[in-house]
Amino acid sequence: MSAKNRVVVGLSGGVDSAVTAHLLKAQGHEVVGIFMKNWEDDDDSEYCSSNIDFVDAAAVADVIGIEIEHVNFAADYKDRVFAEFLREYQAGRTPNPDVLCNAEIKFKAFLDHAMRLGAEKIATGHYARVRRIAAPPSAMPEGHQHESHATARDGARDPRWEYQLLKGLDESKDQSYFLHRLNQAQLSKTLFPVGELRKTEVRRIATEIGLPNAKKKDSTGICFIGERPFREFLNRYIGKEPGPIKDERGRTLARHEGLSFYTLGQRQGLGIGGVKEKGAQRGGGEHAPWFVARKDMDKNTLFVVQGHDHPWLQSMALDADDASWVAGRPPAAGAYAAKSRYRQADAPCRLSGAADDGFHLEFGEPQWAVTPGQSAVLYDGEICLGGGVISAAK
Repeated sequence: MSAKNRVVVGLSGGVDSAVTAHLLKAQGHEVVGIFMKNWEDDDDSEYCSSNIDFVDAAAVADVIGIEIEHVNFAADYKDRVFAEFLREYQAGRTPNPDVLCNAEIKFKAFLDHAMRLGAEKIATGHYARVRRIAAPPSAMPEGHQHESHATARDGARDPRWEYQLLKGLDESKDQSYFLHRLNQAQLSKTLFPVGELRKTEVRRIATEIGLPNAKKKDSTGICFIGERPFREFLNRYIGKEPGPIKDERGRTLARHEGLSFYTLGQRQGLGIGGVKEKGAQRGGGEHAPWFVARKDMDKNTLFVVQGHDHPWLQSMALDADDASWVAGRPPAAGAYAAKSRYRQADAPCRLSGAADDGFHLEFGEPQWAVTPGQSAVLYDGEICLGGGVISAAK
């Protein structure tokens, strides 16, 4: 981006967004910071750090020499993200609210707000990249159904170009998985400066220019949960429905507190550590740990198995629905790589049945604890193609 623009930066109070603002100002852009407040139910508690984060963001803006505005998106967040989060848990699935927050808040509500402030671009501290390429002849502008109203008011994006979402150069910090629902209109307005850097370089720059949060620890979760016990938090919104915990043979081992409070692959908090499974079955062993393997919603039964490599925890295929494709159209069937959870290496797979409403993936190697509600995200090398919400593991 050679032209000098008015860029609105989402300042979170963390080091990545702080360095983002610094880099853009150093390039000569007119930079304005916005702090997004997305949760206020108990933001004065020990678990939610939004007040501290705003103080840090304001201190960063002061050092860099930019204005900062505090904007409350809590109502949008509750309607668009948290309500869906609760619906998914009540249905027995495990959602990823960060994916929805990016699509609905940071790159929709925030983007629209920035455009109203006269911004040409927005920027965040995500570890990802955007690349502009010539649009293929088959790519028709009207195919991009979910464009932001902001771009319509500000002039439609140039149909000669297509925008690709790429992994961040620091693969250990890459966040393209959480951004896979972004569309062409959103990417055409977005900058990810730290996506070109390694985290160590970001920390070095922050220290060099004297940012007060240069050594601040990375955020480890969404504000409304923070570091609190997850089950305790969820219980405020979802009632307990206790039921049996059974093994693969149907023997009752213990009681669960409600299927919503457990996720596939979960090992902690099952309350059955002392039960032995004789015979070292299926990769387990007499003292092998227990893992959540299945949920029977109709019978309110939680099934657990022993051993990380138990067959019930392995899947060779998955179905996903609610697909979102970065290019605005499904990719062709064929060989790609995919992540069925964030902290996972790309797994070779074959894509079939890709459409706007879903797709099917088959893997060359078993995938562990493929979990309905999580995102399956598709890659072609460093290019993030999009993804969908896992509906079934097979």
